[in-house]
Amino acid sequence: MGLITEDLIRRNAEHNDSEIFSLEELSLHQQEIQKLENIDKWCQDLKILYLQNNLIAKIENISRLKKLQYLNLALNNIEKIENLEGCEGLEKLDLTVNFVGELSSIKILQRNIHLKEIFLMGNPCADFEGYREFVVATLQQLQRLDGKEIERSERIKALQNYPVIEQKIREQEKAYCLKRSKEKEEAERKLQEEEEKEKQKENRNNPGFNERSYTSIDNTIPYSLLQEKDNQQPALEEKKVSEKTPDELDKEFWEKPTLFTPESRLETHRYLVKQRKDKEKLSDRKKKQKPPRTLITADGRVLNINEPKLDFSLKDDEENNQIVLDLAVYRFMDTSLIDVDVQPTYVRVMVKGKPFQLVLPVEVKPDSSFAKRSQTTGHLVITMPKVGEVIVAKRKACKPVKNPEGNKLQEKKGSKEVEKLEVDPSKYSFPDVTNIVQEKKTTSGRIQAKPQVVPCAEDPDFEDNLEVPPLI
Repeated sequence: MGLITEDLIRRNAEHNDSEIFSLEELSLHQQEIQKLENIDKWCQDLKILYLQNNLIAKIENISRLKKLQYLNLALNNIEKIENLEGCEGLEKLDLTVNFVGELSSIKILQRNIHLKEIFLMGNPCADFEGYREFVVATLQQLQRLDGKEIERSERIKALQNYPVIEQKIREQEKAYCLKRSKEKEEAERKLQEEEEKEKQKENRNNPGFNERSYTSIDNTIPYSLLQEKDNQQPALEEKKVSEKTPDELDKEFWEKPTLFTPESRLETHRYLVKQRKDKEKLSDRKKKQKPPRTLITADGRVLNINEPKLDFSLKDDEENNQIVLDLAVYRFMDTSLIDVDVQPTYVRVMVKGKPFQLVLPVEVKPDSSFAKRSQTTGHLVITMPKVGEVIVAKRKACKPVKNPEGNKLQEKKGSKEVEKLEVDPSKYSFPDVTNIVQEKKTTSGRIQAKPQVVPCAEDPDFEDNLEVPPLI
């Protein structure tokens, strides 16, 4: 049975910072609530209240909600409109698909002067002859009924025929009440039969006095034989039922024709609750029967296991002489749910109780190992130094060892390297003017001009003309 508790209201008041006393809107639909209670004590400022699709049988304990404007009680087990006089500000009432058969009970809504709209479709009273005219004439403050606007002419006509319509409604109400009383008696009889069957089933499953047989008072017939005769026929019926599979029983229940009554809705609810409990029991049995996962075999062999199904990468860092495991743990999972265990030959990580185990290619040092968690990706990085190897550091510059032979070889190598880097003077030196004058090289496609001979004072044909200015 769903109860309206303070915790339930707070969970549905997150939009109001879980404050219930100043709450103006509350939604408690589909909570399997069977009784209205506590709302008028804790949420007196409510303006909108959603209670649809529950199992509420009676309107009660909401008369203190003076500010309530909209009340939704659709898809419940309500048979009578009552206890709404105190909701002075009520403007809209939704009673769609209930079991309201006493249509005359709407007269109490005459005190709700602000009521503008009401929904009664899907109720037995909506099938009464003269239903709409009776409601329109009784509640003269209404503006809309079942989503349809009430016209002025319609109201005038309904008021004129009100005495006749009221008489018809009362006769139909009596017939409906007789029908409902029979349905209630039949439902009670079925419920008693089901309870008796459940008790007999429990007695057979849990026999008393360690299943020993006892004799009756006349000491002639054993008590166990008497009990066996009494229970023989129900046992045979139960055996037939037990032979059916759960799917067949479920199909039989849902295909069984039943009347749409408050009792049938409660029966369906009980069946669903029982089904839910049976599933929980089965799941608990499976959890108990599930054998523990084998991490290490009987002969000591370690197994590779990835039960949480996480991506990972294993890197052998030779430069730092270590093994690095990168495990893609869920990003938003709390670190307290992770447990790391490093052993010389394997590493084990428990993620929310599920083991991740990996055999290492070489032996590592557990005491020197460490784990870090990335704040951006959530990955778990486990660094494990290797055992029995020298850690080689990066060398930027090496000091020469005192070895004369080695020094000579290094000098030779250095000299060779210098010669390779030198520029060849014969190819890349500046040109010599004297060589240019002396060299006579012909190029294809060109006529080389004759070089001009500069006269020199030592030349016998040289004549010094004083009128000619010097060249320099």
